[in-house]
Parts: sequence; structure tokens; C-alpha cells
Amino acid sequence: MTIREFWDRHAAAFDDEPDHGLRDPRVRDAWARLLLPLVPPSSRVADLGCGTGSLSVLLAEAGHEVHGLDLSERMLDVARAKASSAGVTIGFVAGDAAHPPHARGSFGVVLARHVLWAVPDPAAALAEWVALLEPGGALVLVEGRWSTGAGLTAAEVRELVGGVRDEAVVTPLTGEDLWGGPITDERYLLVSAR
Repeated sequence: MTIREFWDRHAAAFDDEPDHGLRDPRVRDAWARLLLPLVPPSSRVADLGCGTGSLSVLLAEAGHEVHGLDLSERMLDVARAKASSAGVTIGFVAGDAAHPPHARGSFGVVLARHVLWAVPDPAAALAEWVALLEPGGALVLVEGRWSTGAGLTAAEVRELVGGVRDEAVVTPLTGEDLWGGPITDERYLLVSAR
């Protein structure tokens, strides 16, 4: 089974996880409080590995121009329906988050949630992501090292980002309101604004 087939297969139930679908108003509000202050007004945002588009919609509703990219067409079908239901316009395209088909220097913010750990060469992907940023743009990553053993630690991602940016500020994400319940593994936000 290919990676695309794997995610296509999981698209219908993906939003059942509280932090994926953001259906619980408490969880949705927690993500809004976390992410919206990091995105300057009217920013052009690349949501790489956007999945079913929950964060894309959240950002578009706040007035940002959002471009969502995901490998899975079925995930994007859900994302497009979600955006339509919310009354927002988002440019969703199918593609590999490790090699985004966007113009260099064309985004104020590059966002990736739970994507970096899954790409074959995280360092190369980060170099491509940073190249998408306009001068002064921000790289915003939500990652973790999960109880399954998958993922990347904050220290690993900080070191990877250090290879392409001068700054990497890590904030642990331990609040139950973000995840819809308690967590026992490492989850964090990394922001690099230069």
C-alpha cells in the first residue's frame, strides 16, 4: 500500500480524533488561541500536509489567504467540503508536502502539523519549506514524539530547523483542551520567525 492509499483509506474517519476534526468547540478554540496570534493579519499561508483542512479553515475564517496541500485526494475532498460549509475559499491542491509545488518566497507563513516526522528526509523538506517564505516569514510546526514511538522529539526538530534558520522557539503542548483529553507523550509547537 502506498502512502497516498493509506491516507485515502483513513480520510473518512480522520476527523473523529478531536484535534483532527476540531468539532468540539473547546478544542477548536484552543487551536485558534494557539495559532491565530502567530499569523500576522491577512497573511498568505501554506498549510502543508493539510489533511482534512481543519486548520486551513480556521485560518481562512480569520481572514488569511490559505493554500492547503495534501497527498491524499480523499482528504482533500473532505477539506473542500469543510471549506464550502464554512463559506471560505481555500486553494487546496494535491501534492507531496516534502516537495511543495509553490513559488519560492511566496508565503508569510508555512504551517505543518504532524507532517515533518512522516517525510523521508526531514532536513530536505525543511529547506524547501523555508524557501517558500517571504523575507521575515514564519515557519510554524506542530510535531511530537508519540507513545507509539513514532515522531520526532522537540530536540531533534530544533536541531533540524537550526540547519536552515537562526531561530527555533519550542513550546510544549500539554493542554488537554488541544487534544480533547490527557496526553502522556511529547507534543510541541516550534516557531521560527527568522
